[in-house]
Amino acid sequence: MNVAPILLSLQLAAWTALLMLPLGLFVGRALAWRGFRGKALVEAAVALPLVLPPTVLGYYLLVAFSPHSALGGAFEWLTGEVLAFSFPGLVTASMIFNLPFAVLPMQQAFAAIPHEVREAAWVSGLSGPATLARIELPIAWPGVLAAFVLTFTHTLGEFGVVLMVGGNIPSRTRTLSIAIYDRVQAFDMEAAGLLSAVLLAASLVATALVRALAGRAVRV
Repeated sequence: MNVAPILLSLQLAAWTALLMLPLGLFVGRALAWRGFRGKALVEAAVALPLVLPPTVLGYYLLVAFSPHSALGGAFEWLTGEVLAFSFPGLVTASMIFNLPFAVLPMQQAFAAIPHEVREAAWVSGLSGPATLARIELPIAWPGVLAAFVLTFTHTLGEFGVVLMVGGNIPSRTRTLSIAIYDRVQAFDMEAAGLLSAVLLAASLVATALVRALAGRAVRV
């Protein structure tokens, strides 16, 4: 079994989950605690990848990553490489299509913290960052960890957006899900079955972990 797609998918999932952790924390906490004009629109934009067909999202990202676009042109000017069909492009695309998986669990976790708890921390002299670090995160950590696990696992299994943005370049953009598709197209069902079993096992472990974390959050 060729392990290169597995290693590439793990690398992509790790980078995406790590980069989305602070971003999801900031956005999720802001949506949980703050009311502002246009909040419903922001929440809709965050949830959009859940309902938007992956090929549609992938098409728009491919256009945005083109050297003829502002983003793609700036990346090429800075690095000398094309953002589309590259690993940095895959990471950027993964961050975008994982927005709801990174933000929504954290938003729910922070929204479940009673406002009186934060007020008590402020009355005790804690600053905003200190309240986050010493009060909010110890309470909301199941949601934060659930967001990390969901982002990591969803990245492992994503197919449509990855194929549109990254193509199918061996050892560069051929991820686990694309490798499974390739093996099926080549009628190599044994290799496809082994790769699928790896993805299935990862998904089962992630699902069990998220359910356990959800149960712990309810008890807390």
